[in-house]
Amino acid sequence: MTRAAVGSTAAGARTFRAFDPAAGRSLEPAFTVASAADVDAALTAAAAAFAPYVATPAAARAAFLRRIASELERAKAPLVERANHETALGVGRLEGELARTTGQLRMFADLIERPDWLAAVDAGGEPTAQPPKPDIRSLRRALGPVVVFGASNFPLAFSVAGGDTASALAAGCPVICKAHPSHPGTSRLAADAVSAAVAASGLPDGVFALLLDDGHEVGRGLVSDPRVKAVGFTGSRAGGEALMRLAAERPEPIPVYAEMGSVNPVFVLAEAANARADAIAEGLHASFTLGVGQFCTNPGVVLVPVGR
Repeated sequence: MTRAAVGSTAAGARTFRAFDPAAGRSLEPAFTVASAADVDAALTAAAAAFAPYVATPAAARAAFLRRIASELERAKAPLVERANHETALGVGRLEGELARTTGQLRMFADLIERPDWLAAVDAGGEPTAQPPKPDIRSLRRALGPVVVFGASNFPLAFSVAGGDTASALAAGCPVICKAHPSHPGTSRLAADAVSAAVAASGLPDGVFALLLDDGHEVGRGLVSDPRVKAVGFTGSRAGGEALMRLAAERPEPIPVYAEMGSVNPVFVLAEAANARADAIAEGLHASFTLGVGQFCTNPGVVLVPVGR
């Protein structure tokens, strides 16, 4: 599943294609929508892989994360080229995002090599305080298989091999990634890099899987399944809240770690408008268009004094 060639299709299966926004055309090849059997196979493999993977020494998991980073760098040229066709974000931006992606993987590798990251945290309580401060104690432990939803606007750093995947793998959790339909080719190439690292590291196949879908059925099926123990999501508020409801309605609710969209209001006060209207307008334009308008810090609404 994770090692199939880009664009492989099963006979009779529903397929979809990516779209090149710069050229205004569909891209080859066609990609197969994951079937219910594909979803179940990925979940079964992930559940079976959890115990042996979480028992893998931290040093071995760190080496695995660094190997993923190296495999991504080895695939840099085709990865960036395909991502640019599918997103039109530009080669420079995508090369920078790839560096961020590999940097995240190596950062988590460095983290788990330090034994203190697993140390117990004892915040200490103050029962006589008003209101009383509870005694909170915690340990960092792997939950189990994690589903990661790829983001549309960051095809590398917040997608197949991005921060959610890196952190889950670092903790000892197998990952099933549900790729974003806007960049299936990029997702497949990134998944091939992760799968190559899985194989080279001698880890169970179920440590990682990629599932493709141009709708919502695969995602709903994954989040609702009792074998999934957590969800990572980057995207719209509506999408994130829908997943949170699914996760909360389960007999065993699970956490959804979501970074969701926001309006980002900007208030331009009268004195500022009088003193530097042109500079404010130029700054807003730069922010609106930063990253082809895809950065989460882009303003969503600007409020200015009447008549300005």
